[in-house]
Amino acid sequence: MKILANDGIDAAGKALLESAGHTVQTESIPQQDLNNRLNDFDVIVVRSATQVRKELIDAAPNIKIIARGGVGMDNIDVEYAKSRGIHVVNTPAASSNSVAELVFGHLLSALRFLNYTNRIMPNEGDSKFKELKKECAKGKELFGKTLGLIGMGRIGQETARIALGLGMNVVAHDAFVEEVSIKIKLHPALGMEGPSVSLKSQPLEAVLSEADFITLHIPGGSGNLIGEKELAQMKKGAGIVNCARGGVVDEKALKAALESGHLSFAALDVFESEPPVYTDILSLRNVSLSPHIGASTVEAQERIGIELAEKINSLLN
Repeated sequence: MKILANDGIDAAGKALLESAGHTVQTESIPQQDLNNRLNDFDVIVVRSATQVRKELIDAAPNIKIIARGGVGMDNIDVEYAKSRGIHVVNTPAASSNSVAELVFGHLLSALRFLNYTNRIMPNEGDSKFKELKKECAKGKELFGKTLGLIGMGRIGQETARIALGLGMNVVAHDAFVEEVSIKIKLHPALGMEGPSVSLKSQPLEAVLSEADFITLHIPGGSGNLIGEKELAQMKKGAGIVNCARGGVVDEKALKAALESGHLSFAALDVFESEPPVYTDILSLRNVSLSPHIGASTVEAQERIGIELAEKINSLLN
């Protein structure tokens, strides 16, 4: 079988597919050319970049499997593909730890002003060193603070585990999940299992008003969940992290909340358009930025590649 890994695949996954006798192309085909070329393949593997919509599915009747490396499948017309007899698979758990760790990378960076000082010190460090030191004396700790989760899926739960391990309080909202059990991870060397904590979904307004920091873990495609009204409901001085999907936060409303001082910081890994079109927010000193790298760790990519290969091999065999 011919497999197009249009957004790439880890070498370990590629090797598993090839050992099963399949041909794997990792050279990307531009989105505008896929309608004419996808029918040469039996399987397409994508991440978030390639869009697999109805028109493309109709143009490629030979496609048997659409495989998404990662969690969200908002770039795929899943139900339509299934109605055409196409298998649609993803890797919902493989990148959870990587995304959750990035959330805390951003939180720690923002609370200790690392995002700002790393911009200033290389160019103006000599003249502004004492001034920066004074400003950074206003940093904050995570211990004892309240983290508000919007979304209680796998990544949200992994984020909650880390937060609880850091001594944070956790509150959560999920429109579809009422309660989850969070098992605290302990290092194997300790020789014991960690306790479980029950996390119940609360109304969105309650989570927004109670949390010191909000982190989003919801799928895209439904417009702004967090807009001017929701940002106003957050605590004065709170912060927000979006490592989920671009578009779930109104970027212009977020910029206004940051500039007014209502919010102390924002951390963005995803944007309404990528690369970002609304660039006004990018230069703010209280914004921590990364270029959509939530699942971009060596470990996560290997897990994703292997899991995709195993699922594809199983379906084709």
